Amino acid sequence: MMSHRRRSRAAGSPPGDASTGTPPTPEKSGRVRPWAATASNRKVLVFALAFRAANALLVRTYFNPDEHWQCLEVAHRVAFGYGHLTWEWKRGLRSYLHPLLFAALYKTLALLHMDTPWVMVMAPRLVQSLFAAFGDLYLYKLSKLIFNGQVAKWTLFSQLVNWFMFFCITRTLSNSLETVLTVAGLYYWFAAIESSKATSIVSKQHAACEQSIPSRKVALLIAALSCAIRPTSAVTWLYVGLLYFIQMKSKCRFILLDVIPVGAIVLAVTTLLDWWMYGSWVIVPLNFLKFNLLSSGGDYYGTHVFHWYFTQGFPSMIWTFLPFALCGIVKSQEWRLSGLIAWVLGVYSILGHKEFRFVLPVLPLALMFSGYCLASMSQSKGKNQHRKGSLSRLQLSVILLVITNVPMALYMSLFHQRGTEDVMYYLSKEAYDGRVRSVLFLMPCHSTPYYSTLHYNLPMRFLDCTPSDSKGTLDESDRFLTSPSEFVGDVFGNLSAFSHIVLFESEERHVLQLLLHNSFLEMRRFFHSHFKIDRDLQSAVVVYSWRDVL
Repeated sequence: MMSHRRRSRAAGSPPGDASTGTPPTPEKSGRVRPWAATASNRKVLVFALAFRAANALLVRTYFNPDEHWQCLEVAHRVAFGYGHLTWEWKRGLRSYLHPLLFAALYKTLALLHMDTPWVMVMAPRLVQSLFAAFGDLYLYKLSKLIFNGQVAKWTLFSQLVNWFMFFCITRTLSNSLETVLTVAGLYYWFAAIESSKATSIVSKQHAACEQSIPSRKVALLIAALSCAIRPTSAVTWLYVGLLYFIQMKSKCRFILLDVIPVGAIVLAVTTLLDWWMYGSWVIVPLNFLKFNLLSSGGDYYGTHVFHWYFTQGFPSMIWTFLPFALCGIVKSQEWRLSGLIAWVLGVYSILGHKEFRFVLPVLPLALMFSGYCLASMSQSKGKNQHRKGSLSRLQLSVILLVITNVPMALYMSLFHQRGTEDVMYYLSKEAYDGRVRSVLFLMPCHSTPYYSTLHYNLPMRFLDCTPSDSKGTLDESDRFLTSPSEFVGDVFGNLSAFSHIVLFESEERHVLQLLLHNSFLEMRRFFHSHFKIDRDLQSAVVVYSWRDVL
């Protein structure tokens, strides 16, 4: 590993490193000033906390059902005794570890009498913004550890400006927390490796090894927690662990004294936690992997071509940072982390069901290489001063990245698919004032948040989409979209059992006469989207109310 490291640095030294002819950073020179590093990290954390808090407040759109249905809905049920559990929870495919973080938040809000409609919507994302800010800090520290302070600054710039990171990281998806844990775990892992390399002087060997052990165990603990929240996180840590395992001398010691004890403790604690919540023994990682990997259960929700992550998914996420990331990979020759990105994208490509959020944990690593490229430009700018009035390559690159990411981040976070969030916030205020009796959602399943946003215990009904054991059987969502009016008449009959009905504008025209016949009148119409997503254009979300309720 050490020889590889020397070759890597000779071929592509970090901008500002000694081999470039410029003074190395204190971290790389060995003259570390702890108070200076701590002050720098503190400033980064404070800035990241403020930025991510604003980020969370600006995210007002709907992205993926799991943000609500696999986290907040479950947390709300734990905290308040009501909330819907999807079929995954009935099959033991999810751990309660992640939702319990937000159940504690809900309980605290209730005790303080702060569980108002607005607070119930925004508080979970503000909590996630705390995690996201620490993820930013650890990415900064990882970049400084692997490269230097200059690269770390440009990495932080890339992380904060990237549109998808802004759009996704403050959402309460398990993938968002997995991303934070992955970056933090990688920092401690590489800190342990760097520490153990300080063995050139025999007298320092023992001290260096002693220093590396806590970092390595912290890394393993974080990795185990990440796998407990998202079992597929094992894909990342299998690569990281094997890369180190192949080259280490004390393999048995590492397995017996580090990996097994840490893994066993985390598995035991999470299994006991799930036993307490489920009421029976459930080994979630095993159930999750069996369903998603062995039986391809995820394919029920759609499949993509093998190369989707490489040609569409990940390029859409990294966006205009892609050429800079590729440049950074080639220039830095840091093959361990670039190999990790390729490994994760490759393994996930084998699975039929693919989603953007599945590969979110490696997006910060790609942005770190973008930071390397920008830092190289910054170094070149210092050596070659441009004429007055002309923009340097670095300035043009920064302008390009800002104008192609910031507007997109704001549009996707503030406007695109916001109607389903707005309608539930509206219903929560109406219910809070006693003007809602029951609600029917005539739209594809899980299109809106549910009790976690409504925060009022009244009857609600949505179209079920639980996977059927019989292939070819249409669920309620598919049956409704196939023949809306006929389905509503057959399944619900007299709609007067509901005080409010919510549906997309695209389906409204099919059931309008039925709604009017049952004495329903339009109450509110919320903008949802400017363009088609995966179905007919769902430009607005409409709320109808029974006339007697008015």
